[in-house]
Amino acid sequence: MKRIEIIFTIIYILAGLVYIFMGDGSSTAAKHILKGCLIPLLIIIFFINVKHRLNGTDLLVLAGLVFSWAGDIALDFSFVPGLACFLAAHLMYLLAFFLTPGKSVIFRSKAYIPALLLITGIALILVLYDNLGNMKIPVIIYAFVILTMLASAFDRILKVNRMSYALVIAGASLFVISDSCIAINKFAWDFDYSGPVIMLTYLSAQYSIVKGYLKGAIANP
Repeated sequence: MKRIEIIFTIIYILAGLVYIFMGDGSSTAAKHILKGCLIPLLIIIFFINVKHRLNGTDLLVLAGLVFSWAGDIALDFSFVPGLACFLAAHLMYLLAFFLTPGKSVIFRSKAYIPALLLITGIALILVLYDNLGNMKIPVIIYAFVILTMLASAFDRILKVNRMSYALVIAGASLFVISDSCIAINKFAWDFDYSGPVIMLTYLSAQYSIVKGYLKGAIANP
């Protein structure tokens, strides 16, 4: 890892921890500003590694980060625009993973994976359904897209090296957990420490996806 990348990684981790543990008494403006600085740090880390070679999947991952950044900002003001931004981010990641060159297995030898993810999605929707109101269709679409994104991460098994595969799977799974916690907290019931849990899984997810993708991209330029 390059020295400059190490520096930005440390800043990302420290800034994320500061944001997670900022109490309710902290300045709202300060929290908004700090939150808005987190994903740009990952974008810098991404560019450090791909600045001399930007291909199609690189641009998709970059777009996913940019939409995530927009979602972070939008969610502080309105839920639906934030949801739309993250839906776009997941679509970008989904395409990047599926379009990674190599043999696709998700609908062949690994067909049980999308089946299990579909069952998981249905179970989550059933838990939330009675409380969704006019958000039923948007939430169902969002759940389908994010679980398809996770399926596309599993599909990379024969396309990239083991470390890249494991990190992206971890990141995509943490993203599903983070978004599921948001949905449960908003539409079903509040749970203790929801804020720290959501942000810790979210920030870990984004970092794992970026690092995992970069390890695969560097191994297979």
